[in-house]
Amino acid sequence: MPRPEHHPAAVEVHHPQPLTHPPSAPLAPVQPGPPTVQSIVLPDGRVITGYPLTPESPPVPVQPRPAVSRTAVNIALGGIGFGAVCGGLALLTTFIAALTAFITQLITLAAVIFGGWIAVQLFGAGHRDAGATVNIRKAVIKRNHFHS
Repeated sequence: MPRPEHHPAAVEVHHPQPLTHPPSAPLAPVQPGPPTVQSIVLPDGRVITGYPLTPESPPVPVQPRPAVSRTAVNIALGGIGFGAVCGGLALLTTFIAALTAFITQLITLAAVIFGGWIAVQLFGAGHRDAGATVNIRKAVIKRNHFHS
């Protein structure tokens, strides 16, 4: 191949141009620090200067994330548990109130039955001659002595 002619009066200036990735390839992160400039000589004699492409690092496997975060699940379960406890406490207070009313009714019933039995014993008819008969006579009290 023929080499291009160079005229001594004409000076060509080449500015370094960065090489671009193909549009379909993903961009890889570049290491910090200034990159080194490389030059490539083509078969026709032209020199291309540019920044080298860094080799692509293997992709980092992405951990699958759950659809719902664990914190949200824990908060929801705590709310359900709290609601269940509140319902249980409401039922417990209702049960205690009903038990108190039942015990009060039992005590009242026992008082009525026992009071009725006492009343029958005191004021019952038909057993008048079973007791002792006391005759009260005229008594005379003279000088602190009882005379009957």
